[in-house]
Amino acid sequence: MDSQTILLILDLAGVFAFALSGNLLAARLNIDITGGLVLGALAGLGGGIVRDVILVTFPVTLANPLYLIPPVLSTVFVYFLGQRVLPLRTLIIVFDALGLSLFCMTSVVRVLDFEVNVPAAIVLGLITCCGGGLLRDVVANELPAVFNGSDLYMIPSAVGCALTAAVCRLDWFNLWTGLIIAALVFAFRMTAWKLQWHVPSPMRQWSYQGLRTRRRSRTDDVFRGGPDGQ
Repeated sequence: MDSQTILLILDLAGVFAFALSGNLLAARLNIDITGGLVLGALAGLGGGIVRDVILVTFPVTLANPLYLIPPVLSTVFVYFLGQRVLPLRTLIIVFDALGLSLFCMTSVVRVLDFEVNVPAAIVLGLITCCGGGLLRDVVANELPAVFNGSDLYMIPSAVGCALTAAVCRLDWFNLWTGLIIAALVFAFRMTAWKLQWHVPSPMRQWSYQGLRTRRRSRTDDVFRGGPDGQ
């Protein structure tokens, strides 16, 4: 299996995972199937489109019709199972983390094909893996996970992008190294969410006691709260 086929498979898997997170969020907010399709498409395709626009190239997600299939499939899937998965907030986090882990790897590989320098490739990788979720949450009137401070989000993405850039520069990228990177990022993100790891707040009026108080009084949006799935 050549590298382009591997990249396409992993990319489609990432689109499907992110689209599911958007569809599950729509179900949780009692949005109809068309709205669910919009949220799923934004989550799955939005980040890649933004990346390709920055690279001044026609978006690969629009050039290849295969990329339109995952959002449709995930919308139909959640539509028929929506009432069963509705209470499970954890599923939104899981699929968001899965899409994040795949996109931070596949996007960097695609960007490096344009002979972009490594720091720029890492930045564009972050834009790709966080951009779709950002669009999804803004349209759904949710505080984006990347901004809410409830747990680590961009840091696992940055680690995955940096590892992918290093592997590509060493010419070690293949299906297995890609999957290992994705697994590490997924485990990092889910562990951070479950254990509620935080980055430090601004130093103004900051204290350890204040941090503990903020943790106890956090608001109840989708990406906050414990891993109990309620």
